[in-house]
Amino acid sequence: MLADLAAKVELATGFGLSLVRREEAQDSLVEFCSSRLRRHLEATDRVLYAVAAGAEETRLLVRSLRLQHEMIQSRVARLARANTADEVNEAAHATLTLLRACAEIERLLLLPALAELPGVELPDLAEDVFTLLACGHLDVPDVLDVREIPHGRRHPRIFGIYARLAPGESFVLINNHDPKPLHRQFQATYPDQFGWTYLETGPAQWRVQIAKSLLEA
Repeated sequence: MLADLAAKVELATGFGLSLVRREEAQDSLVEFCSSRLRRHLEATDRVLYAVAAGAEETRLLVRSLRLQHEMIQSRVARLARANTADEVNEAAHATLTLLRACAEIERLLLLPALAELPGVELPDLAEDVFTLLACGHLDVPDVLDVREIPHGRRHPRIFGIYARLAPGESFVLINNHDPKPLHRQFQATYPDQFGWTYLETGPAQWRVQIAKSLLEA
């Protein structure tokens, strides 16, 4: 992704381009950012960031990375509106610089942290990312029973399943206690952007339907 974006940026910001060639290169760069780059950001967020958001150790890191994603989208919007060579140059290089920074943070901090989280398998996450990049659909279980999963592994597992949901989809969580701490964690991570419906409230088991809002992700 970085190499392809860098090549597009170099072409769109090259010296001596005629007005027609500059506009063509700008249009090609905007189209690339609006399709492939956007899909890359969405897949990374939906899989890697969503899982990492479910762990205390990586939650703040994810917030920082998501802010950088917002900045990238803002620069792409500026690029689409750019009317001069200087504006194209500034927006294009800012987009590339921000994406490089995200990639370095993911490589140096996020991926090693994910590898240390209980219940997280990096090859499985990578496969999910590639599936989304290929415009595929992630399979989600209708029911997730975490009663036999050790406590330290439950939340990353739950957030991993939630990450697989498309907007409007849901799954039923089965637990052996009221998952109020999980609800607080969801609210901190996805404030007012998810559905939480109790289907059964003990005493032997709790069942909660967790849905991804149509406005979320």
